[in-house]
Amino acid sequence: MVKFKGIFLAHYGSVQFQVEPVGRWFEAYLKRRTRNVSASFQELEDEKELSEESEDEELQLEEFPMLKTLDPKDWKNQDHYAVLGLAHLRYKATQKQIKAAHKAMVLKHHPDKRKAAGEQIVEGDNDYFTCITKACEILSDPVKRRAFDSVDPTFDNAVPSKSEGKENFFDVFAPVFERNSRWTSKKHVPKLGNMSSSFEDVDAFYSFWYNFDSWREFSYLDEEEKEKAECRDERRWIEKQNRAARAQRKKEEMNRIRTLVDTAYSCDPRIKKFKDDEKARKEAEKKAKADAKRKEHEERERQAELEAERLRKEKEEEEAKQAALQARKEKEVQKKAIKKERQKLRTICKNWSYFSENESESVKMMEEVEKLCDRLELTSLQTLNEVLASSTKEESKAAVEKQIQEVNAQLQKEKEEAEAKARQLSKSSEQMNAGAGIGGKGWNEDDLQLLIKAVNLFPAGTNARWEVIANYMNLHSTSGIKRNAKDVINKAKNLQKLDPHQKDEINKKAFEKFKKEHNAVPQNVDNAVPSERFDGKYKDAAPWTTEEQKLLEQALKTFPVNTPERWEKIAEAVPSRSKKDCMKRYKV
Repeated sequence: MVKFKGIFLAHYGSVQFQVEPVGRWFEAYLKRRTRNVSASFQELEDEKELSEESEDEELQLEEFPMLKTLDPKDWKNQDHYAVLGLAHLRYKATQKQIKAAHKAMVLKHHPDKRKAAGEQIVEGDNDYFTCITKACEILSDPVKRRAFDSVDPTFDNAVPSKSEGKENFFDVFAPVFERNSRWTSKKHVPKLGNMSSSFEDVDAFYSFWYNFDSWREFSYLDEEEKEKAECRDERRWIEKQNRAARAQRKKEEMNRIRTLVDTAYSCDPRIKKFKDDEKARKEAEKKAKADAKRKEHEERERQAELEAERLRKEKEEEEAKQAALQARKEKEVQKKAIKKERQKLRTICKNWSYFSENESESVKMMEEVEKLCDRLELTSLQTLNEVLASSTKEESKAAVEKQIQEVNAQLQKEKEEAEAKARQLSKSSEQMNAGAGIGGKGWNEDDLQLLIKAVNLFPAGTNARWEVIANYMNLHSTSGIKRNAKDVINKAKNLQKLDPHQKDEINKKAFEKFKKEHNAVPQNVDNAVPSERFDGKYKDAAPWTTEEQKLLEQALKTFPVNTPERWEKIAEAVPSRSKKDCMKRYKV
């Protein structure tokens, strides 16, 4: 017995004691817990029972025309629902309806009633009224009624064929599953659904029917009744025969249900759709895996190629490094060897007093020997030294003079080639200066050299480079033509198209002119106001002009602290000032 502990509050305090749960409400609670249903579901059932009871008041019976012809001895082959006039309700009839129908049939067909009406009555149990009594007895007993319902003669056990189901699946199979659902032991039966049903609903439907729990049993069709047996052994034999027959029929029933579900499953268009979707999904997954595997393989191959390329580059770099190291070693060896050979040549010539007793001739010969040291290659020096080492003074002098003549001839040839290039360059410059430049501004040779000088002074990366170059040219040009950044850029591009020898010649002339002017630059003082940073320490020096200050500041930005020979380059950028002046101005 289940017991609960209750707490009741009173005005004076609380008292705790045990109570025993009883009554219809506790029974409803146990029923809900056993069947695992909610209170709302129980209320629905109660309402259903109430509605059924209300329907009983309006019960209408159907007269069975063959009632009076029934044989009471053949009660097993009779339709008991039809006997009581409930053929239209059958298994849906309630106990109250069955009792009401039996009462109505008794009032109408009882032998006493019929006898009073003058009808001839058959004596004993052979009267058809016995069939009414037997029908009420069977349908009022839940066990016997279930046995009779299991073999209901009006139930259609047919299973549609595949050909019938393929054309109109839902219209064919939905009524079949609906009528067979009456045999289930479970309360809720899933519907067949339609074409738009989800995979979960379809799967739940077929899972229910493949695991169908049927209460249908076939004891009503037993051949012998064990109560009629004369002894215990006979009763056992009869019960054994009946159990075997019931099991066989139950097996056939479950095979029928299984055939129905298998046929529906094979004809269900949703199953085919789900299988096609699943196949497509698996194909997509397979393709995705293949693509991923292919990409992974390609990535591995790419990584392998990158690794091979890296190793190849490392090997090439190492080989280049080793080659450079070897070349540097060979160069060092060659440098030492040529230095040794030059010293050897100087020593030999010095020992022979440069092949002359006259001091001026010795000095001249010394210059020629130095020229040989500068011009001759290692092999030529080695050959000459070998000749001098094994020859007399006169032979050595002849060999040295012969070598000097060859070197002088080579120098003369190079000089002539250089003069020819210079003439060609001069001619090209004259042709270029004959025409007008961009915007009608002509360029003479001095302006070209000044442009090249400015470009070298202010390299790429200088802040507002071309404006600075244009200002520099306008400050130092003697032509009096004012040029802007666009003119300077266009001319610089034209110069880049010249022959390399022409550019070298122009650069050489510009440098020579710069050196010549830098050695004696007149002080170019304008009427500008002295800089505010000028103090009394250097008041004797010429004051810095605004243009000079700008050039100095630009040069300081162009040539940072880590620039080799920084102040020499800064002084070159400010032609009117020396290195010392620039350093003093910076420190002020």
